[in-house]
Amino acid sequence: MKFKIWRQADANTEGHFETFELTVDPEASLLESMDAINESLVKKGKDPIAFDSDCREGICGCCGLVVDGVPHGPVPKTTTCQLHMHHFAGRDEITIEPFRAKTMPIIKDCMIDKSALERVAKAGGFISVRTGQQPEANSILIPKKKADEAFSYAACIGCGACVAACSNGAAHLFTGAKIAQLLALPQGNPERSSRASAMVAQIQKEGFGGCSNEGECEAVCPKQVKTGAIAAMNREYIRSIFVK
Repeated sequence: MKFKIWRQADANTEGHFETFELTVDPEASLLESMDAINESLVKKGKDPIAFDSDCREGICGCCGLVVDGVPHGPVPKTTTCQLHMHHFAGRDEITIEPFRAKTMPIIKDCMIDKSALERVAKAGGFISVRTGQQPEANSILIPKKKADEAFSYAACIGCGACVAACSNGAAHLFTGAKIAQLLALPQGNPERSSRASAMVAQIQKEGFGGCSNEGECEAVCPKQVKTGAIAAMNREYIRSIFVK
């Protein structure tokens, strides 16, 4: 199989696609195939392809690759590291490149800088209320519907696929997931107004675009985070203007 992979020395250097050939194992993951290509390059004394990965279990959000034009690849609800070569049966070429967004610049090859998303999360995606000693787990009763709602938003792994898929480069699904997750829990209510205003201000400061409700973000999200998170973020931001 041919692998057409993006190579770029750094953010200021013009990049290009380079083609590699590999006899693939159908049960190997896409990243394992890239590992095999890198082993071959190292043996030849050449520079290996730079790309991010960590857990390789669909949890960390590091593997930010566009595969055949789709963030994380053509298989829905799947991170890049969970793509296996049998998903490409019948194909003889795969195109691999990094996520593309002004706010996530290329570091090298297929490795990008996602620190802007981290700064958005640090702006308000947490609870800082001092609770003292650890309370009894059942002292605050949370309805299952609310707990499930919080969990569905907490599933966001911050991979940045939503930003890469958005024609405006918006981070609203990511930001909304962080806000909606804490909004669903009683512990998140004391800081709800300051959280929304701080995180929205940060996405504007970072230069992320605005949401035009086209839905590409939800379509490529590997954890199925729904655009209801964006609606929750907008409501909370408007509320924060009037409730201090």
